Order: sequence, then C-alpha cells, then structure tokens
Amino acid sequence: MNHFPGMPPIGSAHGASIDHMMWLVHILMVVVFVGWAVIFVYMLFRFRAKKHPKADPVGVRTHASRYAEIAVAIAEGILLVGFSIPLWSQRVDDIPEPDQALEIHVIAQQFAWNIQYPGPDGIFGRLAPQFVDPQTNPIGLDPNDPAGKDDVTTVNQMHLPVNEPAVIHLTSMDVIHSFYLPEMRIKQDAIPGMEIPLWFTPTTTTAEMRKQLGNDSFQYEIGCAQLCGIGHYRMRGFLTVESKADFQAWLKSKAPSKEEEQGSFWQ
Repeated sequence: MNHFPGMPPIGSAHGASIDHMMWLVHILMVVVFVGWAVIFVYMLFRFRAKKHPKADPVGVRTHASRYAEIAVAIAEGILLVGFSIPLWSQRVDDIPEPDQALEIHVIAQQFAWNIQYPGPDGIFGRLAPQFVDPQTNPIGLDPNDPAGKDDVTTVNQMHLPVNEPAVIHLTSMDVIHSFYLPEMRIKQDAIPGMEIPLWFTPTTTTAEMRKQLGNDSFQYEIGCAQLCGIGHYRMRGFLTVESKADFQAWLKSKAPSKEEEQGSFWQ
C-alpha cells in the first residue's frame, strides 16, 4: 500500500506500519460516516412530517442501530488491540541496545534543536545549566568533564547513517516542544525535566529522496509540532541521511581539534 495521501514519501523502516494504521482508521471513519449519512437521509424521508403528521410516542422498534454501534465498537477494538497497541509497544519497548544503534541527544529550546553526538569514546559529556552560554555552549556541556572533550555538538543540523537504527534521547531546556520528522513518521513531545527516547531506522538517503521527488533542493526537515512561543515558526532543523562512510567523514570534520580536547578551547 502506498504512503497515506497528504503525507510525504516514507523514509524509515517503520513508516509503512504507521501509514497502514492510518489507512485502517480512515477506512473505518469513511464506513461509519457513509453509514450514518445513509441512515440519516433514510430517516428524513421515512419519517417526514407529511407522511406522519401525528407524532408517535413509541418510536422505532428495531435494534438495527444497536447492532451497528456494537459492530463499530468491535472494529475499534480490533484496531486498538490488534494494530495500535502492538505498534506502540514496538516503538516504546523494543528500543535497540546501545551497541546496536547510534545514540544522540536532542535538546530543544526556544527556538532551536541542539544535537549532541558522543565522541570516539562513546560516552556523552555531562550537561549542567551553570555552563550554558547561548553563543558558545548552548547545551551546557561541562568543560571539566573529560568524557565531553570529544563530543560533537550542532545546532539545527542532524546527520544519520542510512539503514542503521538511531536512538534519540529527547528533552527540552525551557517549554514543551514537539520533535517532528514527517518522512520518518516520527513525532514526540520534548518535555522539560524528562528525557524521552525515540528510535527509527532511516532507509532512504537525502540524495535518494531528492531523486525520488525530482527536487534537488529537498531536505528532511525537523519541525516543532507544538506551539512554543513567538518564534515557533522559525524552529526548524534539518536531517541529512547519508552512507555510513559519508556520515563518519562528516562526524570527523566536526570533531574538536586536539588543542580543543586538551583544554585550550574551554579557557
């Protein structure tokens, strides 16, 4: 089944399951809407005032409406228990282990997405509010923590290797935001004081999606799906999906220099 109408092409491994769920829900909605519309028109005609000038206090004696309501309830139960809950459980409970996925931190703030990659040591540096500097250290990376010396941080620019699971640890520095990648079928609120994991596997590189759409300027866009303040409209980030070799080259190009790792950068 193709991607759901009105949605962009699918770029992740689980995207087809999300679209399949949307198809099922909307098919049920159409069936219910058409069914009740037919009944409504029938009632207008069948019980019109011209044919029934005197009100009938007994009313309809059939149980057809009850059976229809039961059928709709059963269909909704099947959608919930058979499709929605297993899909939700997979996204929440079956998060890949750290050695099987790329882990990154995404810290939302008014009005930007701050992204932190662990360095070659694979350990994230400690973050603390007293070290936050809007210009040089927006996420508050502790300059005294050796684990953070080799970390890579970016603003509004995320890179991921194709066909490899990515686990994003999402949080917020100020208000509630919502991390939204429509092509990846990912949307999750970023809540202050909470670190929420979400994961997906990108299956289509940026270059492949540009070719598929016939748009050489296409970019995967990270949007904020929660009104978060007067600058909400400009809270946009961008995801680049590329080969593992290109990703590693990009990560290496962003890595701190030896002088920075040794401490001069933090003076």
